[in-house]
Amino acid sequence: MRRQHHPHWTWRIQIDGPAEAIRATLAACGATADGRVEIAAHGTREGPAVARNIALGACTAPLIQNLDADDELEPEALGALSGALAAHPDAGFAAGHARDLHPDGSLHVTPLAIPAGPLVRGALAVAWKAALPERTLPPIHPAGVMWRRTLLFTLGGWAALRGVEDTATLLAGSALATGVLLDLPTLRYRRHGAQHSRRNEKFSGGGGGCQYLLIWQRASLLFAGPPWAGHESW
Repeated sequence: MRRQHHPHWTWRIQIDGPAEAIRATLAACGATADGRVEIAAHGTREGPAVARNIALGACTAPLIQNLDADDELEPEALGALSGALAAHPDAGFAAGHARDLHPDGSLHVTPLAIPAGPLVRGALAVAWKAALPERTLPPIHPAGVMWRRTLLFTLGGWAALRGVEDTATLLAGSALATGVLLDLPTLRYRRHGAQHSRRNEKFSGGGGGCQYLLIWQRASLLFAGPPWAGHESW
């Protein structure tokens, strides 16, 4: 965060689960002494979607950027994404592409699956559905999206799904609003053995197929209705 070229940010840290060791790490790196950093913990381990939504409820900034604990933002990320939203006032979200950050420090670039530029309403959801079942990730990395707060609240925050909560939220947002895709990396997605996405235990809640069906049905219904209004209600 300190490497960001855009200096005007507030970092809301929401600790999911036991907090003592994490608070010690935050103190050691100087985060607790930085006035731009807000730290909270809810005590129990609830998973990414709940932790993000608890933090979201405490945020008042007009732009929201999620950052998972094991990932990094590229130094120009906040400036580039907020600049894109300023240039496209009707867009509800902006994203760049992600580079995989491996344990040896190397960065692997994955080409964008769709052209950079303005994203028409519904474009991401349609492209994602067309690529199933061979490819289950959306055309842009859902963990690196910058949202307008009003759109994210309209969606109800991150979806109550397992492992695809950010995919569901991005595709629902795409079904409601236009977006902007930048042709530059904004997220460093860390690859390591302890990733939640690499957990091998069997999920007995219907598997990915039922979750993908829910995501598509929700996006379809949202697209069939009126677009996101794009303004502050109060």
